[in-house]
Formats: sequence, structure tokens, C-alpha cells
Amino acid sequence: MAEKNKNSSFLKQATILAAAGLIVRFIGFLYRLPMTTLIGDNGNAIYSAGYQVYNFLLILSSAGLPAAIGKMVSERLALRQYKNAHRVFLVALAGSGTISFALMVLLIVFAEQIAVNICKIPDAYYTLLTLAPTIFIVGIMSVLRGYFQGMNNMAPTAISQIVEQVFNAVFSVLLAWIFVGKSVALGAAGGTAATGIGALAGLIVVVITYMAIRPAVIDAVKRRSRGNSRPESVGKIAKILVSTAVPIIIGTAIYSITNLADMSMVMDRLLASGAFTAEEAESLYGQLQGKYVVLTTLPVAISTSMATAAVPNIAASMALKDRAGVQRKINMAIKIAMVISIPAAVGMGILAHQILLMLFPSTPKGGDLLAIGSVSIVFLALSQIVTGTLQGIGKVKVPAVNAAFGAVVKIILNYVLIVIPEINVKGAVISTIFCYIVASGLNLRALIKAARFTPDLIGSLVKPLFASAIMGVFCYFSYKLMFFVGAGNTVSTLFAIAVSIFVYGIVLLLIKGITKNELKAMPMGGKLAAVFTRLGLM
Repeated sequence: MAEKNKNSSFLKQATILAAAGLIVRFIGFLYRLPMTTLIGDNGNAIYSAGYQVYNFLLILSSAGLPAAIGKMVSERLALRQYKNAHRVFLVALAGSGTISFALMVLLIVFAEQIAVNICKIPDAYYTLLTLAPTIFIVGIMSVLRGYFQGMNNMAPTAISQIVEQVFNAVFSVLLAWIFVGKSVALGAAGGTAATGIGALAGLIVVVITYMAIRPAVIDAVKRRSRGNSRPESVGKIAKILVSTAVPIIIGTAIYSITNLADMSMVMDRLLASGAFTAEEAESLYGQLQGKYVVLTTLPVAISTSMATAAVPNIAASMALKDRAGVQRKINMAIKIAMVISIPAAVGMGILAHQILLMLFPSTPKGGDLLAIGSVSIVFLALSQIVTGTLQGIGKVKVPAVNAAFGAVVKIILNYVLIVIPEINVKGAVISTIFCYIVASGLNLRALIKAARFTPDLIGSLVKPLFASAIMGVFCYFSYKLMFFVGAGNTVSTLFAIAVSIFVYGIVLLLIKGITKNELKAMPMGGKLAAVFTRLGLM
């Protein structure tokens, strides 16, 4: 019964984050539609260039903190060292606040030089200025989220993410609409300014939550700390925090560096080909970031949430030396990520051009990027979930090293492929695929060796692939049929997507590709499981 409860808790927390992740990604996807209409592909290039630099600095200040804090707090709570768990939070808060404030100031001071020399898009100066304060806000918020995650309470993180994205979406479109009349660059900057407004709203949510639960939960459990648990010194906590967070930051930063490499190399190599003007190169980069990246990262919300939930849960099992629990959680996390990402990749690849025409009727270019790059969804999802499990079992340095190998492959392929006029920006998509193949493959091999577990290849790979292949056939012909009878692209695309979801779900259930507990780990999974049970499909 205890094992079932632990498993249920893991699924519950993963479900909360997965549901929030899907909502956040969906809102983010929705507001990019009017944004793209307002600022176009060139505006997307300006928006994305500033955002990539901001994201890199954000990673340096706080990216590893939620995972590191969650891991450290959950380990101490598992051992009933409640006071030490709270001390981890306080030390992390001071450190993150200092670093993120310093990086905010540096970005403001050097914004112009970064826009010209790194972004290669001078108009990105305005987006960098508007994004700078967000670094400090998110740095503080990430510590609070990590603390709640370590307490195995994903609700504050989930709620704050949704609130943050709602404010971001509303003000992105509003400010872009207000300022785009002056120039496309200011319209893009208006969109990025909303990122800070959203982050501030999210921070307010987690601060209020912390203040609300502190008397009844945090202070109460601190008083129940084991008498023989010695208070950890600030220096010791800081040392463990740094040794845990830095490898995570490095690994994440390496992926961010590859995005920065895309930003710089796409522009440089396209111009070096002699086949494109600066404006055309900027437009192609806008298609890459504003369409391909936005759409392919949408289905990965599930695996991202599973990875976030896996770190403290697996760390707690490791602290209690529960090897069976560790292996069960790893296999479940990988399987759920693959059950979602494989059909998403197949469907997006088949309907790539149709989806862009439906979503961006005035600027539908970029379908080739989506068709070729849809496979990256699978390897990005696998890379994220395996990285999270490696961090959970304490192997925090391994993903950083493997990410470096993937980044090297990407940079080399970028240099070789983008300059070829027939390939152009598609080279960045191809290099991304191979980057994630290398990183996820090396991570998976390291995980198998470190955790000494046997991957469920049939459940995680073979069955989802089989169901997705059948789904793909129905997807292709259902679109052709509807379009043939004159339904139009939008109706035909939506019909094909609905048919695909139905066919994939039925096939997966018939071949027993997912269990009731695994389905419950997905948003709305509990209700679906009840329906399928009544129908005799589960």
C-alpha cells in the first residue's frame, strides 16, 4: 500500500505540472498567432534574438535552482530534517537574488553591444532593455518554486505558471499593438516587456502562497525536526547547492548556447551563401524561432513536467534507498513522455504545411522546417526526461557533459549546412535533431548504467511507434478526403487532427500500450481512464 501511495503521489504531482504545462504552452502558442500577424517574420526575428540572450542570462542566474533546491529539500524532508530544508531555501534565495540582480544590471549596461555583436540584429536592443528586469524577478521566483517542488507540492508552481502566462499573453499582444505603429522593433519590444509583467504576477502568486502556508505547514514541521539532526551551516548548504545547481546550469546553458549559435550562425551563414539579403535572412530566422520552435516545443510540455516532478521524487527515493521505487518512476516517466511525443511528431510532420497555413494564413512560410524538424520532438522529450531522472539520482554532471557533445555536433552541422542555398535555415533544424539524438542517447546510456535498470522498450518505444504509424495513415488520408470534398484547409486539418487522436488512442488501448495508472498521470487522464474502463477498453 505504501508503494502504491508513493507512486500515486508522483503521478499526482506530475499530473498537476503536466496540466499546467499544457495550459501554459497553449496560451503561449495562442498569443504568438496575433503577435506574428502584428510584427511578421522580421519582428519575430527581433523578438527571438533578444529573448535568446535573456534566456541565456536567466539560465546562468537561476535555471538549475528549482531542480537543485527541490532535490536538496526533498532529501532533507525524507530524513525529517525540516529546519535544514528551510535553510536550503533561505541560502538559495540570497544567492539567486544577488546573482540575478547583477546580471540584470549587466544586460542593461551592455544591451547595445550585445544587440550588434552577438544578436547581429541592432533593433534587438529594445527587447534586451525590456527583458532585463525579468531576470531578477524570475531569479527570486525560481527559488520559491524549487522549495515548493521539494515539498512535493507542485500546485504553487503550476498556478503561478498559468497566471504568469496569462498576463504575458494579454500584455504581449496589447503592447505589441500599441508600439508596432511606431516601428516593428518597438512592437517586438512591447511583446518582450510583457514577459516581465507576467513574471511579476507569477512571483506575487508564489510569495502569497508561501506567506499563507508558512505558519501552518513550514513552521509547524520545522518544530518536528529530529532532535539529533544538526543544523547545517550556510557554507555547507551553499557548497552542496552550488555543486548540485552548477552542473544543471551548465547543461541547460549549453542548450541555450546552441540557440544563440543559431541566432548568430543562421544570419552569418545565410549571408555568406550569397543567396539572401539581410532582410530575407532575418525573415528565415523569424520562421525558425517564431514557428518551428514554438510549435515543436508545444507537445514537450508533458515530458518537461514529468522531468520536473521526477527530480525531487526520485531524489527522495534515493535518500530512502528505495531502488525499486527509483526504477519504477524512471520507466513510468520515460514511457509517458514517449507515448505523448511520438504521435505528436508523426502528426506534425504529416500536417506541417497545413498547420502553418491554418495558423498563419497571411504568413504561412516555414512548413518545410516543421516537416523536417518534427522528429526533434521525440528526442527533445527524451533528453529532458532522462536529464531529470539523472539529476534525481544525483548524476547532475552527466547531462552537462552530454549536452556539450550535442552542442558541438549542432555547431558543426550549422556551419556546414546553412551556407548551402538549397538547405539554408533547414540546416539549423537538421542540426537540432542530431544535437538531441546525441545528447539523449548518451544520457540514456548513462542512466541505464547508473540506475542499473532495464528500459521498457516495448512499452516506451515499440507500441507508441506502432500506434503512431497507423495513426499517420489515417491522418494523411482523412485530410485528403476532407479537402477533396471541398472542406477547406482549416476544417480538413482540424478533422485530420481529431481523427488522429481518436485512432491513436484506440490502437494504443487495444495493444495495451498504456495502463490505467499511466493514463492518470496525464491531464484529464483520470476521467478518460474511467470512461475506457466502462467501455471495456482498459
